[in-house]
Amino acid sequence: MNANVGSLKPIITTHLFPKLERLLVELLRSLKPVEWEQQTIAPRWRVKDVAAHLLDTQLRGLSIARDAYSPEGPTIRTHEELAAFINRLNQEGVVIYRRLSPSVLISLMEFASEQSWRYHESLDPFAVACFGVSWAGEEKSANWFNTAREFTERWHHQQQIRLAVDKPGIMTRELYHPVLDCFMRALPFRYRAVTAEPGALAQFNISGECGGSWYLHRDAEVWKLIGAPFGKKISETTIPQEIAWRIFTKGIDRDSARAGVRVSGDTALGLHILGMISIVG
Repeated sequence: MNANVGSLKPIITTHLFPKLERLLVELLRSLKPVEWEQQTIAPRWRVKDVAAHLLDTQLRGLSIARDAYSPEGPTIRTHEELAAFINRLNQEGVVIYRRLSPSVLISLMEFASEQSWRYHESLDPFAVACFGVSWAGEEKSANWFNTAREFTERWHHQQQIRLAVDKPGIMTRELYHPVLDCFMRALPFRYRAVTAEPGALAQFNISGECGGSWYLHRDAEVWKLIGAPFGKKISETTIPQEIAWRIFTKGIDRDSARAGVRVSGDTALGLHILGMISIVG
């Protein structure tokens, strides 16, 4: 491969957490009682459930990563076992924290958000993280990737609430583009069982001001995500930014997503991205 193409740059998101969390608190404070019970695109969760989940995961993350406190759990051998365990913990957390009043929940959220941001800020971004980003196929990841993964969690759950109550505000390039960039790092893992001739190139575009282009290059027997187009383009896929985050977080069904996606070249190859999930669970 041409050495000038290079790999993708790290996604540095630590400085964005305070703004994203401030917007979350402002959003929650603005909600009327009826809005707390609005259904979100997460089938089992209403707005208050999503807020409870955001509080639970942040407190849980601090306990495990910062304080090295891990309660007993099952032996995890596969991604499916990890997903099942995480889903169980998530549901348990929602049941507990949705019992709180909005005022108490928001106060705890403010505390947890600042503590979490300061923890991530203290980390060497290039050291090995406490958690590997499993949906990208990594058992071990750099801190910058795990922190960016956490940022995507905070962004997409807040966006679920905003969508449910019709209050836009975080689909900006500053906050959304890093989320998309992080999600797209799952491409090589998603395409690991898809074959193509060495030197083939698949291009993926997210249209809109928050989007961009990502390039998947077939290098011998593996796919590699590269920083610029290189090789023989065999497929190009374009996804609107409005539905991109929903595709990668199980927030839209395949048929609805397919209606908004354009593919040229190898259609099957291009549409394989619609099954890419950039979350655990």
